[in-house]
Amino acid sequence: MDRLVSMQAFTRVVDVGSFAGAAESLGLPKATLTRLIQKLETHLAVKLLHRTTRRISVTTDGAAYYERCVRILADVEEAEQLLMHHNNSPRGTLTVDTTSGLAKMVLMPQLHDFFNAYPELKLELTSNGKPIDLLKEGVDVVLRVGALEESMVARRIGRLRLAFYASPIYLRHFGTPHDLRELAQHKAVNFLSNRTGRATPWPLIRGGERSEVLLPSVISTNDADVYLGCALEGHGIARISRAMAEPYINSGRLVEIMTEWQTDELPISAMYPQNRHLSAKVRVFVNWAAEIFSRHPHFGAAALQLAA
Repeated sequence: MDRLVSMQAFTRVVDVGSFAGAAESLGLPKATLTRLIQKLETHLAVKLLHRTTRRISVTTDGAAYYERCVRILADVEEAEQLLMHHNNSPRGTLTVDTTSGLAKMVLMPQLHDFFNAYPELKLELTSNGKPIDLLKEGVDVVLRVGALEESMVARRIGRLRLAFYASPIYLRHFGTPHDLRELAQHKAVNFLSNRTGRATPWPLIRGGERSEVLLPSVISTNDADVYLGCALEGHGIARISRAMAEPYINSGRLVEIMTEWQTDELPISAMYPQNRHLSAKVRVFVNWAAEIFSRHPHFGAAALQLAA
């Protein structure tokens, strides 16, 4: 068991790139983790890591040992999960990071069913929305909207349908655009990409015609709730998910515009690190999430398959 703990400590240091970050993600004091690595190097009689005050790098022997450790730890976990799967009782704490919108509209209404099915699981549900280092942050799986990260294994579980909306407050002041020429005279509430920090252009599609528009704006944000609030207050036209806009359409606080034009759908994916074995608790959560998204009237994408 001590050998496995040492292997886990070593692989986490390599993954995270620092002793402090690895110790935090494992819930260990840094001194304890350092001793584990030192004892492992003494036992193997090789140097696994080059350490300086600024960085850590893996030796040639360390790189070869890392690859073996990853496979060994995956095999051990798989053996344990086979028994847990046989008992149909995955247990422990599952950490999931997602957006507040997906959490509120899709996950939270169905959580009672999830806990009834898996009573020995506890869920830590965080709302970040930005790209994060799963290993460093100790996150098991993320649900994200949009482009996938190459370093992650991703399963496409749904899709986000969007359209163009403005409040009656805005439309009374500036009129309603009906084509691209008129749209160019308007202003938007722009959404800032969490990846680039820049405003995101809008793709517009009508039949075989495709265009991309980035309107001027007086306010930009990377927060979905703030984005919606600014649109409701009449600060500009916004590209909003149909799910989020629906209650405001029904109440008359938003109006759909440019209805002859479509905009690209965005994929919704469950992602986890590609160099880690898919544990039972992650597997059951991803399967459950895929099922509830497939049934959702706005996010459903039952025909979508494994993305990577």
